[in-house]
Amino acid sequence: MNTRTDRFSEKMQTIPPSAIRKFFDLCIGHDDIISLGVGEPDFPTPWAMREEAFYHLEQGHTSYTSNWGLTELREEIAKYLTKYDLHYDPSKEILITIGVSEAIDAVMRAILNPGDEIIVCEPCYVSYQPLAKLCDAKIVSLDTSKTGFYPTAEEVEKIITPNTKVLMLCSPSNPTGRMCPKEELAKIAEVCKKHQIWVFSDEVYCELVYDDKKHCSIASMPGMKDYSVVLNGFSKAFAMTGWRIGYVACPADLMAQVHKLHQYSTICAPIMSQYAALEGLRNCASEVEKMRLSYQQRRNLMSSRFAEIGLPACEPDGAFYYFVDIRSSGLSAEEFATKLINEYNVAVVPGTAFGVGGEGFIRCCYATDINKIKEALNRIEKMMNDLRAGKK
Repeated sequence: MNTRTDRFSEKMQTIPPSAIRKFFDLCIGHDDIISLGVGEPDFPTPWAMREEAFYHLEQGHTSYTSNWGLTELREEIAKYLTKYDLHYDPSKEILITIGVSEAIDAVMRAILNPGDEIIVCEPCYVSYQPLAKLCDAKIVSLDTSKTGFYPTAEEVEKIITPNTKVLMLCSPSNPTGRMCPKEELAKIAEVCKKHQIWVFSDEVYCELVYDDKKHCSIASMPGMKDYSVVLNGFSKAFAMTGWRIGYVACPADLMAQVHKLHQYSTICAPIMSQYAALEGLRNCASEVEKMRLSYQQRRNLMSSRFAEIGLPACEPDGAFYYFVDIRSSGLSAEEFATKLINEYNVAVVPGTAFGVGGEGFIRCCYATDINKIKEALNRIEKMMNDLRAGKK
């Protein structure tokens, strides 16, 4: 038996497992549990995209692509980004990655040195802090729960120091679904230019925006391209979670560093996924719109039902998550989520999984069959009624 005390990386041993997966794993093998946990579309990838992948498999197109990704896919992404007033050279400023997760990891490792500070707007997606920690960066948490769950320029500037190197944004947000207003983004852009810090902008939910709102990228602000990294992909809007296909767009000098890391760590994204994504950009906008409208319908259902149940929440502007205030239950977020799954067979994620500002909240994903959502909400209502009646 190996008795060495240093068998594993000390750094990795300080990284906790994902709390999202903890509650997801509890659902496995239990068909009676309704999951509002993992943020995964319940739609299949549009048929035209699957058919395109089948075609290339049949043609024997199963090789590596360039490390950069298919030229035609990068060119199509460049065209797509102009929709949001973003202009990138597909030959040296766009890189195809293994989902947005690889893109975030790669740009962090390309930019952060030990001791550099990264401001993370929390509550946030669970991977940001661990990936920054693996770079030996100092994580500076910005609690957005007091400002409507989006950052303000004033709050950002308060915590900038000479060691600040990166501001991490996600709009629309996971886990809250909130968007940073365009006028606030413009102010944040001025702060970032003033202090010459990078902005990592996770925009994977940019197509899933509701109520006639429009997505705005901070990278489109005057002078911000030189300070911005745009992170995006196909998992959410195109229902391609299992295909693992994303991309990063950034200035060429930074991309040269990111590209090296991508070469050594993953080589390239799967060729079949790249062809499917290309078909999606060219011909599947109407399918994306159908999914978006369905999510909006489900969001509206949750909005009315949570109001009836007496659980307040900021209505999401986009994505497919509701961040629900459960403090009136008298339970912590972890206690609430545990009781809900063990006694009422509904899985949600405690807000504490997403960092500061998450205590007293749960995240409910509405990328789930609407009838299952209705039943899950009925069960949540029953739990709240039982708690109010003093039942254990």
